[in-house]
Amino acid sequence: MPRVSQDQLDARRQEILAAARACFARLGYEGATVRRLEEQTGLSRGAIFHHFRDKDSLFLAVAEDDAAEMAETVARNGLVQVMRDLLDRAQSPDTTGWLGTQLEVSRRLRTDPAFARRWAERSASIAEATRERLARQRDAGVLRDDVSIEVLAQFLELAYDGLVLHLAMGRPAGDLGAVLDLVEEAVRRASVKG
Repeated sequence: MPRVSQDQLDARRQEILAAARACFARLGYEGATVRRLEEQTGLSRGAIFHHFRDKDSLFLAVAEDDAAEMAETVARNGLVQVMRDLLDRAQSPDTTGWLGTQLEVSRRLRTDPAFARRWAERSASIAEATRERLARQRDAGVLRDDVSIEVLAQFLELAYDGLVLHLAMGRPAGDLGAVLDLVEEAVRRASVKG
């Protein structure tokens, strides 16, 4: 039997994650049965669960991948950029995936205490990246200094949660780009008019 390289295993794992993300987004956690995951991935249950212990571990891996991507974006460009990316994705023809995963994470946080405990460990990276970026921006003189970093972070997190809910309800995106401009302006230092 030929050996499978680590690169091949990693590529297969990423294929499974991408297909599972679409399945969870379209059908929700409960609706994404193992049979449907098999259909979506084109793989057998054994092949899927060779990489992931169970369906819950697979969902958590999808959510973790999304959280890692968010944390990287926050560290580089801030939480408002994550919101802009989410808005762009929601307006593209391929809307399955990230938004659906976020909605499913939100639902499970409310209804599944075991998942909430496991997720708390993973979501801390996004919150930490947000606060670190805000601190760097304040040190650079870009952010307003009359409000604490914690309040600014909570404001941005609330705006993010509101955007996710708005899109989840199927409301039109309208001019949400301008709304995000306003959110960004709200945390920036007022420019001195001369």
